Amino acid sequence: MPLQASSMTRAQLRDVDVAQMYALYSSCYRDTQFERFEHDLDDKTHCIVMRDDTGQLRGFSTLKLYDQQWNDSALRVLFSGDTIVDPACWGSQQLAFSWIRLAGELKRLSPDVALYWFLICKGHRTYRYLRAFARDFAPRFDRPTAPATQALLDHLAVERFGRAYDFASGVLNFPVPQGRLAPILAGVPDAHRRLPDVTYFLERNPHYARGDELVCLCELTPENLRPMARRIFAGE
Repeated sequence: MPLQASSMTRAQLRDVDVAQMYALYSSCYRDTQFERFEHDLDDKTHCIVMRDDTGQLRGFSTLKLYDQQWNDSALRVLFSGDTIVDPACWGSQQLAFSWIRLAGELKRLSPDVALYWFLICKGHRTYRYLRAFARDFAPRFDRPTAPATQALLDHLAVERFGRAYDFASGVLNFPVPQGRLAPILAGVPDAHRRLPDVTYFLERNPHYARGDELVCLCELTPENLRPMARRIFAGE
């Protein structure tokens, strides 16, 4: 089916948009409450929305852009919140392309300030976007995380999630589940299990199905992006 994704600010979302987003979210996750979903959404600054040719919402990704001081330097953080794609639309990259396009637009607003993608992964599909987009990111199976990168990742995780973050594992574990994947989405196909990135994700986050999330970090620069992502990031 034809799909189209676009970015907007949180303030531009209509009530009907939020209702459709929650309907899709609650179909993919357990332990959901509209009030908590709306509260989390209100903390975000931007959203990517994907629709089909009838106008029906088929996917979305929420983001929060904020400034951060780190080691006497200013940087910007693009935190990814919920990212959901209707399973009927898996295979479409429109949402991902729109995400990269927005990230590039935000980078151009402050080109001299480092921009980091701060991502928490509840499932292997989300984690695999890191390698699809970027050359270097953390954590990864084939390279240890640089100490400076690990220190920033730890700082951002503790600042946002407090005691839910476990330094040893790099995983968020919430006393009360914040949203477990629905059983149909929590399964990992055998073909995916053979992929090194998926194997690594499952080793690092073995309890993902109960809502644990692997904390990840990636600097967003043209040099660190793969060719297609780099072109979209640059607005070409």
